[in-house]
Amino acid sequence: EVVQLSLPEDQRVTVTTITVGLSTVLTCSIHGALRPPIIWKRNGVVLNFLDLEDISDFGEDDSLYITKVTTVHMGNYTCHAYGYEELYQTHILQVNVPPVIRVYPETQAQEPGMSASLKCHAEGIPNPRITWLKNGIDIMPKLSKQLSLLANGSELHIGSVRYEDTGAYTCIAKNEVGVDEDISSLFIEDSARKTLANILWREEGLSVGNMFYVFSDDGITVLQPKECEIRRHIRPEERIFTSYEEICPRVESEDTQFCLWASAVNVRDKYIYVTQPKQNRVMIIDIQTQKAIQSLDVDPLPTKLHYDKSHDQVWVLSWGDMRQSSPTLQVIPEASAGEDLRVIRTPFEGVDDFFIPPTNLIINHVRFGFVFNQSKHVVHKIDLETVTHIKTINLKAHSCVPQAMAYTHLGGYYFVQCRRNRLVAASLQLIIDSVTDAVIGPNSDVSGTPHVSPDGQYLVSADEGSGRIRVQALTVRGEIKLIHNLKTNIHVSDLTFQPSFTEGNQYYIYATSHLQTDVLFVELSTGRMNVLRNLKDPITSKDWPWSSCNRIMKDSGLFGQYLITPAKDSLFVINGRQNTLRCEVSGIRRGNTVVWVGEV
Repeated sequence: EVVQLSLPEDQRVTVTTITVGLSTVLTCSIHGALRPPIIWKRNGVVLNFLDLEDISDFGEDDSLYITKVTTVHMGNYTCHAYGYEELYQTHILQVNVPPVIRVYPETQAQEPGMSASLKCHAEGIPNPRITWLKNGIDIMPKLSKQLSLLANGSELHIGSVRYEDTGAYTCIAKNEVGVDEDISSLFIEDSARKTLANILWREEGLSVGNMFYVFSDDGITVLQPKECEIRRHIRPEERIFTSYEEICPRVESEDTQFCLWASAVNVRDKYIYVTQPKQNRVMIIDIQTQKAIQSLDVDPLPTKLHYDKSHDQVWVLSWGDMRQSSPTLQVIPEASAGEDLRVIRTPFEGVDDFFIPPTNLIINHVRFGFVFNQSKHVVHKIDLETVTHIKTINLKAHSCVPQAMAYTHLGGYYFVQCRRNRLVAASLQLIIDSVTDAVIGPNSDVSGTPHVSPDGQYLVSADEGSGRIRVQALTVRGEIKLIHNLKTNIHVSDLTFQPSFTEGNQYYIYATSHLQTDVLFVELSTGRMNVLRNLKDPITSKDWPWSSCNRIMKDSGLFGQYLITPAKDSLFVINGRQNTLRCEVSGIRRGNTVVWVGEV
């Protein structure tokens, strides 16, 4: 008997839109006599249902059932009858996400005549629309030169405040599938009428937040970027509170007492963990008191830290020695408790590097990370909670030895930068699908180090050799589209994303160079480039053996407008809002380890 299959013309491509958290069924419309079993693919890779925890094929009609859809599930699903691949149906899954917002500041006091800004950052799919109420009443009719909305409503600006501007301002973000709101309060008061409580609150509460902590040869500098003011300087000879050891012990052979740092992380704006590679320890700074409170002994030469917010643990990579011949990975659990800390050994061997995806407003829990080795064609997927190995993903078919990774939750893609070798001139990227853990293939002809914007919507790849920077956007259908291909002569050391001050849900990037004194600025929505010149020479690679980022660029979070980048003997503060240099702080040597501390 003959197999006869048909697929109605109008059903060759179907689009399904579903809200995050719900379940959905994709039904295959290929029918016919003696139809063989249906085969499903996602992103061109056959789905093996035994491996998948949230996707199953159930029932008699070979439908695809996704329980509890998340943003990683968006993308392309195709079905065909086994043995008849030429007749296939494409399902495009779009995933909508209700808005999530943050306002800043929660409360502020201003004197009459000063200006005030209230900010509201909203994320969701589709992009939310923002409106503001004052004491429950829509402010739209009141908009004027004096009261204006910037960046699609992300900022409410009052030019010169009066007493009647005191009030509770509600930011409301709305899209097709939901709404979120929060309040930012503004108090207007005369300097003579300032309450004692307010003065104390100002002096005490705010003085430790909104600072950069810069770790340099000369200790730790706490810098307030708005006024370019050094608020505190912790010197090498100061002591650790619990052990009374010096922060940076004097070495016999050296004339001066100086510090050596490699990596630091902010733990919930309560503590900063920082590695001291030569002391084989991690030091912990208490942010409230701005003091070093304790140190933890770890394996020799700790060079990289990562704070895994989802599990409240700090991951520590140690080299063992300067040749990186015996690297180890350790974990410090319950990091935000700050006391009775312990260090746990992980079971992973020969780990040269590791990658843990960051959290953001929409994705607040990350389950998996990766460890990899600089000479093997694999990445190992690990469970962050149980600190165990789950599976090994082989990259040999693409001759790829992993060098760096990035992740976007939009479509659930991991991007792996492959090491250059004699055969491959450029360092190509591979894409791994986090739903199936399958290698989809190369990221077209994109090369270089991948960087994903905080909301997951942009992938910026900087090819250090050619200076080329490619910007790709992730669509609501999980597609990866090239939007800018930029030629620069900046050989990028580090880059970071700065939320735009003129458009909602947009970013600028700031990038430093390994060798040059210039900093590159790119507006992602247009591809417009600008260069900040003469920011002095970067620290040499010889003086910064810990990573390839010999000149970092550090932003100041979701609502910050200042960025910081070190030169050999000084620090530069950049005003990201005006895209100008704010100031240079001299006398800070090798300040290439920097942490931003927000509201405390």
